[in-house]
Amino acid sequence: MDTPIPVAVHGAAGRMGQAILAALRERGDMRLVAALVRSGRVGEAPASLPPIGVAYTENLSTGVAPAVLLDFSVAAAFDRALDMALQRRIAFVSGTTGLDARQRAALDHAAASIPVLWSANFSLGIAVLTRLVSEAARALPDWDCEIAEAHHARKQDAPSGTALALGREIAAARGVDFEAVAQPSRVERHTARVAGEIGFAVTRAADIVGEHTVLFASAGERIELTHRATDRGIFARGAVAAAGWIAGRPPGSYTLQDVVKA
Repeated sequence: MDTPIPVAVHGAAGRMGQAILAALRERGDMRLVAALVRSGRVGEAPASLPPIGVAYTENLSTGVAPAVLLDFSVAAAFDRALDMALQRRIAFVSGTTGLDARQRAALDHAAASIPVLWSANFSLGIAVLTRLVSEAARALPDWDCEIAEAHHARKQDAPSGTALALGREIAAARGVDFEAVAQPSRVERHTARVAGEIGFAVTRAADIVGEHTVLFASAGERIELTHRATDRGIFARGAVAAAGWIAGRPPGSYTLQDVVKA
């Protein structure tokens, strides 16, 4: 049997971090070598989970040599994770959302030195939804488009990274600038819908894992494309699969579609 791929997880104490640790335990071809958390969580292990085999730490020690850094944290911690991957020249897989333009540019720049894969959503179903949405937007360029998303009450960024990614796919398919047509909120505008814009609606409640609906509408008809996630484990398994796939690949910017095709 081949040597298991060594993986470090950044944001290990969070909801997705814990789900990723559980997913890694199910894989015989990968092994956890570092669980990175913010300083206030060092040494803390959730009592609801079995031991993970390594200590929670703030930094990647020199004696640890991961092939991949898997980041599921928050936008404020993202820069630190990407810097770690660049310093160690290891593959970087991230599902952290709420990134600003500077951070997205930093990802693109990092791809010249290391293999990078960022996705707002690691679900296979979302990958298919993205493809369908792009095809619909291209075929129906004049139809109104609205995106509705729902997540758990503790999610910080809104609209979700997945909703924004879907919006960018729609804008790209129609050949327009996303920033020019995106309408993230109508709460304060108090005006009628502008032709060509992509609207967003956000729900935050209880323990909703993730729901996304893309609506295309014209006079007398509409199309609704919906994906609902009921198990956070699907995202973790997808992210771990992406980490296993990208390990050892040359520098470059990769997507979840690349993983799915492979």
